[in-house]
Amino acid sequence: MPPRKIENRSARLAVIGLGYVGLPLAVEFAQAGFHVTGIDIDEARVKQLLSGESYIQDVPTADVKALVRSGHLTATTDFAALKRVNAVNVCVPTPLSKHRDPDMSFIVSAAEQVARHIKPGLLVILESTTYPGTTDELILPRLEKTGLKVGRDFFLAFSPERVDPGNARYNTRNIPKVVGGVTPACTEVAALLYAQRLEHVVRVSSPQVAEMVKLLENTFRSVNIGLVNEIALLCKRLKIDVWEVIEAAATKPFGFMPFYPGPGLGGHCIPIDPLYLSWKARASGFEARFIDLAGHVNAQMPAYVVDLVAHSLNRVGKSVQGSRVLVLGVAYKADVDDIRESPSLDIMQTLIERGARVEYSDPFVPSLAFAGRRLKSVPLTATNLKRFDCTVIATAHRRVPYASVLRHSRGVVDTRNALKGRHSSKIVRL
Repeated sequence: MPPRKIENRSARLAVIGLGYVGLPLAVEFAQAGFHVTGIDIDEARVKQLLSGESYIQDVPTADVKALVRSGHLTATTDFAALKRVNAVNVCVPTPLSKHRDPDMSFIVSAAEQVARHIKPGLLVILESTTYPGTTDELILPRLEKTGLKVGRDFFLAFSPERVDPGNARYNTRNIPKVVGGVTPACTEVAALLYAQRLEHVVRVSSPQVAEMVKLLENTFRSVNIGLVNEIALLCKRLKIDVWEVIEAAATKPFGFMPFYPGPGLGGHCIPIDPLYLSWKARASGFEARFIDLAGHVNAQMPAYVVDLVAHSLNRVGKSVQGSRVLVLGVAYKADVDDIRESPSLDIMQTLIERGARVEYSDPFVPSLAFAGRRLKSVPLTATNLKRFDCTVIATAHRRVPYASVLRHSRGVVDTRNALKGRHSSKIVRL
């Protein structure tokens, strides 16, 4: 693709996968003046976009509506739209299989669709988080089977997504974008495209480096959260306030970065990405013991929270069996509506298995399909709070009236230090 088509915004772009990564990227490119076609297999999602509605919290509906009206953004379920584009970004899910191995089916399917419609000059960028080697091993062979040569007839690169839902400071546009192409020419074309809208592009030497960058970032967080979760368990045994310890340690101006304990890991990235890395390590004959140990510690936290609930109930002579428990917050992090891999769901499931009568409250999640039922968020009124034997603060949304929660709850398990500075015999802290 001639650089001038990118620089004068005449290049037509496609984004495959219109979720938390794909839709914000499509909107950024459309706002830069490109014509962008979003492709997704979810017909309801496509219909929403075509009507000018956003289903992603960080993407304003007003922006989507304006771009659809101007013709800069459209959406379809038909992959034949790839015939008319000059560049395609692949932003499809990369979940785990039932055996906890990488599920590459969405990437493979997208690559085959691109290969079916490829034409000379096409730029293809994979953004889906995956193991090092995916771009070269899964995508490149499928594209070169067409007879076209990478770096000459088409361009292929990997650029890891960096999305932090609910972050008011950092977004798709101002988060530095790492890019690694199969050839130097691939890197430069991909970097040129991103530079039309994103503020800072970081070039690396290969797709494998770029793929490893993403896994390092999230494994770093997973390992450090695992460490602080284990410190929290130790502090509980030693009767030390772990939150006070972290707050004091964070005053050190060098050599320390604060991480905080919690009920477990949530979201698509941190609970899953380290498993991609440890899987690749095993495939290479290397045992990633440090990574696996952190994953083990973090995976035990929801069960530990249930033990804290049992402790809270025991103090007033009740058992988990038959008790009413309110889980406060089912989103995986504060101030978002994303419930992917949320530890709150594991806590709720375990409580139900132990005989508790469980409900939830979350201002960002009005209803929830769970355990074969459709649950509705419980309003945090004094009357409602008094109905429950224990309230579990699993997600620390800022709009929650914590003073009222403490005042009217019979017992509170605080896994997020949401009741910092408050003292009551009702409170059991992680």
